[in-house]
Amino acid sequence: MSRTVELDQPVSAPVLAAYSYCEAVTGQQARNFAYGIRLLPTPKRRAMSALYAFSRRVDDIGDGDLDPEAKEQRLDATRAVLARVQAGEVAEDDTDPVAVGLSHAAQQFPIPLDGLDELIDGVLMDVRGATYETWDDLKLYCRCVAGAIGRLSLGVFGTEPGADSVEHASEYADTLGLALQLTNILRDIREDAEGGRTYLPADDLGKFGCSAGFGGPTPPAGSDFPGLVHFEVRRARALFAEGYRLLPMLDRRSGACVAAMAGIYRRLLDRIERDPGAVLRGRVSLPGHEKAYVAVRGLSGVDARHVSRTVSRQSVRRRA
Repeated sequence: MSRTVELDQPVSAPVLAAYSYCEAVTGQQARNFAYGIRLLPTPKRRAMSALYAFSRRVDDIGDGDLDPEAKEQRLDATRAVLARVQAGEVAEDDTDPVAVGLSHAAQQFPIPLDGLDELIDGVLMDVRGATYETWDDLKLYCRCVAGAIGRLSLGVFGTEPGADSVEHASEYADTLGLALQLTNILRDIREDAEGGRTYLPADDLGKFGCSAGFGGPTPPAGSDFPGLVHFEVRRARALFAEGYRLLPMLDRRSGACVAAMAGIYRRLLDRIERDPGAVLRGRVSLPGHEKAYVAVRGLSGVDARHVSRTVSRQSVRRRA
């Protein structure tokens, strides 16, 4: 995927209003995500906000209080909106601002909108009560709800001309999405359990004596809950390490955006690793000043340079 052309072309008033709505949704409901995309130039920031607003709509249906049949109907209706966007049938004065913003973004950038179909498929798995026996099973779900978002985002970011191994960019974006989603799953263990959902693979839960689930602030009696968390943290770190190979392929500001978002989640992972029981006592989060530090670090290019050096050393070792 080649680098997208960054032209801040004039945008009509209805489309600007639609983007403003999408950015308001993003700022209010996705503070970790918002810290990253504010580092982007205006056209890319707007496009990412439209992607988020549509994704948020899908997630809210899955997380809402409707019965499963009503949720499936809402998801079918949302998929119909997406089909209109894909067919270029959304007018600028359409009454759905998310559809207007997404349609304009898709005209400006080579966004693989099929990824939003995958997201809907993943949320349908939730609605239908899917469970996951193995990591391979969970990975399929994560690719739908998070890996697809990575690939969609890459459509906005584009890649730098002449970047090494650029043919793997989509794969790395997908893997980085998996890393973020597994971190989310660890952070939300208790909240998900209270909602009747278990995402961690049954194989892993059984291995560490946690098959009874997590309905309260303490782990199941006799379990090795810290062992379970540390096992999943190692898996997430390996995914981050692979996904971070994307950074040197992006322009400075797109790389800063990805580094900021991923950096926030890596720090969440650090906190969870230091105190596994915290995820059963409440929601683990980072203070605003720490998120701001991560954003500045991303903008400085520190993470991208570190990844470039690491990849270069690994390539040298393989050739030796």
